[in-house]
Amino acid sequence: MKTQSFEIKGLKELIEPAKFISELAKTNSHFCLEAPMGAGKTTLINEVCKVMGVKEHTSSPTYSIVNEYLGEEKNSIFHFDLYRINDETELFDIGMIEILDSKSVCFIEWPEKCLNFLPGEYVKIEIEVKKENRLIKITS
Repeated sequence: MKTQSFEIKGLKELIEPAKFISELAKTNSHFCLEAPMGAGKTTLINEVCKVMGVKEHTSSPTYSIVNEYLGEEKNSIFHFDLYRINDETELFDIGMIEILDSKSVCFIEWPEKCLNFLPGEYVKIEIEVKKENRLIKITS
């Protein structure tokens, strides 16, 4: 396993980790984001989606639980926010298991709620809040 770290002091600096994640998405499907509430998980995913050619508005799926976007090559990119999931059976109700099995790129916030269903390996993205800065660690 290999870990790459990025220290982010402002939103403009998100482009580097976003490009790195975009490259990883060429050979990896599942990206699990671990960070406290308000650390910038959705902001990072929004930037990655831009790099991957998503033209539509991206936003947090806090209430919808999952958003689907179309990337540059019309491939589906899924963004899950599992914060409101209370029981694993809800993952079946939203179709998450089928989506995970589809090999589509999936960004998952609060991944501890679905780890039993992740097929194979995944890329772990940790965001650590350090005063005004963020430390993003990506392990693949």
